[in-house]
Amino acid sequence: MADLILKSGNDRSVLRRHPWIFAGSVDRLEGRARAGDTVLVMDSRGKPLARAAWSPESQIRARVWSFDPEQSIDHAFIKRAVAASVARRASHPWLAGQDGVRLIHGESDGLPGVIADRYGAMVVVQLTSAGADKWRDAIVAGLVQATGCSAVYERSDSDVRKLEGLGPVTGLVYGEMPESLTIVENGVRMEVDVAGGHKTGFYLDQRENRQLTGRLAAGRDVLNCFCYTGGFSLQALAGGATSVISIDSSGPALGTAARNMALNPQLDASRAEWREDDVFQALRNLKAEGRKFDLIILDPPKFAPSAAHAERAARAYKDINLLGFRLLNPGGILMTYSCSGGIGLEMFQKIVASAASDVGIDARILHRLSAAPDHPVGLAVPEGEYLKGLACQV
Repeated sequence: MADLILKSGNDRSVLRRHPWIFAGSVDRLEGRARAGDTVLVMDSRGKPLARAAWSPESQIRARVWSFDPEQSIDHAFIKRAVAASVARRASHPWLAGQDGVRLIHGESDGLPGVIADRYGAMVVVQLTSAGADKWRDAIVAGLVQATGCSAVYERSDSDVRKLEGLGPVTGLVYGEMPESLTIVENGVRMEVDVAGGHKTGFYLDQRENRQLTGRLAAGRDVLNCFCYTGGFSLQALAGGATSVISIDSSGPALGTAARNMALNPQLDASRAEWREDDVFQALRNLKAEGRKFDLIILDPPKFAPSAAHAERAARAYKDINLLGFRLLNPGGILMTYSCSGGIGLEMFQKIVASAASDVGIDARILHRLSAAPDHPVGLAVPEGEYLKGLACQV
């Protein structure tokens, strides 16, 4: 095992149990290590601190597996960590009875670069770091053993793998693919495309926020922007919305939304309208038409993948929220989200407040919105809190 020696004074984050070791903190590597190999992390005086996965091509040169420098990182360790993560979800009362659940959420579950989502009897795994990639077999075996699932599909095709020097890897790694896959989320049936859908096939992080949307939608005219496959829209209909207009620029996503509508015959399809359009332009057109809504959902894609993109993203977030506020009836509610890691909660609130000010309205925060409880945030890893949202009433 190679030794990773930190520069003097650069051990503070490890001592605070932050799992990332950046290139600027590394003094040298003593010994040889390939991407994904386990290295012993030591401070500048030679004191062992942790065991981590080496990633020579990434700015995050190592990701900590264990803060116990005596801990062996082997198949048994990985399988125990997987089992513990699955068990935490099984014991959470809010997740009981849900068909779709995130089983492993990377660093927050002590498994850096590992994402695993369960959809019924199928598990989808995504490996985004060199260390996770190296332990693929142990991760898959651990998931099969801990869940009893019938199939595991890999969706390791996110762009972040390029930063680790890794290419995309996708395909079935255990069991057999079902002909079709659907889940029931809070009473609404949804199709999941594990091979071609966003992320691992579905946005599980918005589960509780979709449920809240249903509760707020009763008797309201609803506008859902960036609707993707209709999750917020169907929950609004299930909650008793008077009407729901859903807009997305993706024809295939709207096609899936139409199939999801058909999967739920208990919902009144005559109250739903689906539009393929650029959301920014569509909102301007609705304003020109004099349309108004009682509840608007803004759930755009990631505008700022990193802090370097924050300024440009801030302008986009302000523009979209300004357009949203202009379309609200008095007493209306704007549910607005950012999934951009480069935009923190404080900055996001300032952006939304500035948009409301420019429109000349007063608004108050009814709810602060975040990812579902199966997407925990490690206390030592605030960067993990990527999804933030506000429900604001004018």
